[in-house]
Amino acid sequence: MSSNNPIPEDEHLQNAIYGTPKVNPDEQRKYLGTFRERVGLTISVKELSSRDWTNEFSQELAQDYVQIIFINGNLPQEKINPYIMIASKSGINFTMKTNPEFRTEPDNFAIVVANKQAIHISPVDITSKYPVATEPDVDTPKQSFWKKLFK
Repeated sequence: MSSNNPIPEDEHLQNAIYGTPKVNPDEQRKYLGTFRERVGLTISVKELSSRDWTNEFSQELAQDYVQIIFINGNLPQEKINPYIMIASKSGINFTMKTNPEFRTEPDNFAIVVANKQAIHISPVDITSKYPVATEPDVDTPKQSFWKKLFK
């Protein structure tokens, strides 16, 4: 039997049983269910634990590209609740990702801010987009040029 169907019957049967295969499943798993080219901001689990990013997160939500927020729902509620509150107040749709495939190790993402189409923003990491300003040491008095020169 010849068929004009470009998909072999075995592949068609496999798709019917297991579902259509995902495009770049590792990338989608990493970015909480979306593709890298749609991402505008990421906050890793480690970054979320290191300091409060709520001001920067609020600033980012004011950007034109923002259409959806993905939040790793497998994290403790007290860590993600401030971000859920900000997302709710902003009126931007957000999705809690609670499937076991979304892990909570330090390098995994806790929050991904994205668009529904490709936007190709770089960098997306919150520490790169919003570097923490370091304050100069107040305790150390500056030496004059002449003291440095003749030391």
